[in-house]
Amino acid sequence: MCGIVGIYNIPEASNHAYLALHALQHRGQESGGIVSSDNEALYTYRRMGLVADIFTEEVLQNLPGANAIGHVRYSTTGLSELKNTQPILVDYARGGLSVAHNGNLVNVNRIRGELEAHGSIFQSTMDTEVVIHLIATSQKNDLPDRVADALRQVSGAYSMVFLTESRMIAVRDPKGWRPLVIGKLGDGYVVASETCALDLIQAKFIRDVEPGEMIVFDAKGMRSIKPFEEAPKKAKCIFEFIYFAKPDSHIFERDVYSMRKGFGRQLAREHGVEADVVVAVPDSGLPAAIGYSEESGIPFQMGLVRNHYVGRTFIEPSQSIRNFGVKLKLNPVRGVFEGKRVVVVDDSIVRGTTSRKIVQMIRNAGAKEIHFRVSAPPTKWPCFFGIDTPTREELMASSNSIEEICDYIGADSLGYLSTEGMYWFEKKDPSEWFCDACFTGNYPVAIEDDHGKLAAPKRGS
Repeated sequence: MCGIVGIYNIPEASNHAYLALHALQHRGQESGGIVSSDNEALYTYRRMGLVADIFTEEVLQNLPGANAIGHVRYSTTGLSELKNTQPILVDYARGGLSVAHNGNLVNVNRIRGELEAHGSIFQSTMDTEVVIHLIATSQKNDLPDRVADALRQVSGAYSMVFLTESRMIAVRDPKGWRPLVIGKLGDGYVVASETCALDLIQAKFIRDVEPGEMIVFDAKGMRSIKPFEEAPKKAKCIFEFIYFAKPDSHIFERDVYSMRKGFGRQLAREHGVEADVVVAVPDSGLPAAIGYSEESGIPFQMGLVRNHYVGRTFIEPSQSIRNFGVKLKLNPVRGVFEGKRVVVVDDSIVRGTTSRKIVQMIRNAGAKEIHFRVSAPPTKWPCFFGIDTPTREELMASSNSIEEICDYIGADSLGYLSTEGMYWFEKKDPSEWFCDACFTGNYPVAIEDDHGKLAAPKRGS
């Protein structure tokens, strides 16, 4: 997943980047970093952990300048360790260069092997570092041309922001997998993965970076370049709307909250049931549950309360508590469930283990019937474009029927949103399309590096 931000020509750029990363923390919690520039040099600070723990006032004072880029990481390619934190910063023949990347490339193993055969030495296991090497070895003269030359050689998803001593470049892959938006603040500019980052620092949203577009920010202002061949069909990630983006964001030219409510409304049309109450699995299931309630006329209640202060580690009592991990995060409101027929709305079922525990928790709270509803189709295929989904063998829906999944999680009924129903909204034109490979297996590009994730599942595994 990951979240990226770029700040250009704004005083205290690193402070603004820090706040923007706070707003994007949901996109990655493993590590964070900021690189700043003062038109003479680049300065960096990267650490494992959450944004609030990484950056102190003293750290930010040591990141001077009116330009900065930042990154919060959720690992897909490359292990979760310090050497794989971003933004990457290097010195090469043309000076300093830093990059932050959201997305995932699917042909880097071959390219990395070719580069290493010609003497390249890598400092990390990230796919992003391959792009840096391709830029360094490019025969083009100007940096935007070198970046475009490098990116034409890779395949997959990338929204990227580059920073030199005096310039910033934002670029999005031709299929537009991952979101990237532009904002204006005073005389400067902001780019970010989502508009919620612009809102926090009071930058005015201008527009999306278009698929296949490169934006250059320098002393002359902002200019657009279209260096890539246009993709006849885009591949915007539909799962951004279902789960990843914050509901208060506006991405892919649509409001995330409205999209999620629409999924819930369509889910109610497809899988209506007689019930007394609709509840959500918080937080990502909330807008869909509200939509389901409005369409069905069944009242919505806050039946599951989430603990927002759960850390990354915790100590369980020596006498094990059943379903301890889920109980630590969620607690049922008994009065909502006791003697009731309940519709439970969630955004997805991956392995099924968490859903099973939630159903059991609601059953123990006194529910008479539990009807589980999912505001997305069954997740059957792994993602290679920026979401760290399990292998096909680990995805429950890849080898089990809906009836078998329902039986496993212990619900009285189970209903998924159909693939057709997922597109309840009216698309603007035939070229506007979405990547739904995690549901359909229809990958928009060939997958060179599948890392064994496409192995056929064993029946009933």
